Amino acid sequence: MKNSVFGQKIYSFLLAAYRRYLQTPERSLHEAYDAALKIQEIEDKHFNGNKIDIDSATYSNSVMDYFESDLNKLLKIARMRLTEFRASRWFLNEENQKAAEKAGIEHPSPSLVLEKLNFIDQVISKYTTSSDQTTSKALVVRPPNLPVNSVISDEKSLLVNTPTLPPKIPTQDSDNKSKIKRKTDTIGVLPRSILSTISRLQVELDPNSEQEVIQNFRQTQRRTIISIRFILLLIIVPLLTHQIAKAFVVGPIIDRFRSNEQMQIFLNSEMEEEALVELERFEEKLKFENLIIKAPPLLPEQMEAEMKNKAKELAEEFRHESSGAIKNVFADMFSVIAFIWLLLVSKSSIAVLKDFFDNIVYGLSDSAKAFIIILFTDIFVGFHSPHGWEVLLEGVSRHWGLPANRDFIFLFIATFPVILDTIFKYWIFRYLNRISPSAVATYRNMNE
Repeated sequence: MKNSVFGQKIYSFLLAAYRRYLQTPERSLHEAYDAALKIQEIEDKHFNGNKIDIDSATYSNSVMDYFESDLNKLLKIARMRLTEFRASRWFLNEENQKAAEKAGIEHPSPSLVLEKLNFIDQVISKYTTSSDQTTSKALVVRPPNLPVNSVISDEKSLLVNTPTLPPKIPTQDSDNKSKIKRKTDTIGVLPRSILSTISRLQVELDPNSEQEVIQNFRQTQRRTIISIRFILLLIIVPLLTHQIAKAFVVGPIIDRFRSNEQMQIFLNSEMEEEALVELERFEEKLKFENLIIKAPPLLPEQMEAEMKNKAKELAEEFRHESSGAIKNVFADMFSVIAFIWLLLVSKSSIAVLKDFFDNIVYGLSDSAKAFIIILFTDIFVGFHSPHGWEVLLEGVSRHWGLPANRDFIFLFIATFPVILDTIFKYWIFRYLNRISPSAVATYRNMNE
């Protein structure tokens, strides 16, 4: 009986896999067509039906990076699915087509297939360089049960309706070379301040300037919302992952494999020393209270019973702390994985976040920039920073149940802040001095 049920499961699985194999051409063409529709939707919604151009002046660089990332993904899906469509149509023969008809798999009409191929070519051809140009004739295959003459006529009509491919898109280097101008070329007859004033007046007198201001405000608002939401996700997702993994995944597994009798009470010597100090303090406290209230001294049996109860409490407390430290190690691994996964799937949000911080930083005054620089340098690489690093490292070691190695902590404090300070000074000299020299001058004056 079991063998028959198992055989039926294998037969149903193989039948489902065979049906999926027969549906490969239709599924691949549908996914490629869906990707092309999404590209056209972005063009119609954000670029007035035009090509998604990186040199567009309507959006900022970060927003264009966001659109370009989606465009590359959709183009990759469309091209891969077209290749899969061509390969699957090549391998399917007439017997497979008859088997598909017997299995009840309906195929789209040849005119619909050609219409979808034409639409996909029209969308992809806008973003295809001359080296990657391929004629849509290679994608046209003979539909099942269709005469050769009709296929040739449809193929000719498809090639006639297919738009010509655009010329080769220039590379980034050629664009940069074309944009580079000499200083003498930028000098005009009138001073730049007068020209900028005239340009500002032209913008203010433009009847469409109000719509542009509203559009810029909406873009800024959207960028701010995306950035704040992404920052909250970077904070909340790892914390929730840590708590959920510790409570429902790591915790039950560790509690199952470590019973209370076999569980080690102390993970390191520092925990044991702390427990002994706590027990000695409890004994001295009992003696002190006994002397204050002027009661008869405790008998050795009573003192031993009190000490035994306190030792059991301390053992249970440190056993729970040791178990929690082991759980923290594995729960932190889950948190790191969740954080890395969030960064990998949110490249567009990272670009928007970078643009958001750039606008905030560059919008600050020179004194505010200098104040923030001094604040962060004093916290991380300043005179009092070793104490903060020591507390931080001891907290991390206690969180993972590791002994606080004083030699390692002192070596870390002696090297890492120095390296961090060197990198920070190089950043000021290399980048900030070029972007905002007035902020660097203000920083030096405040630091002196």
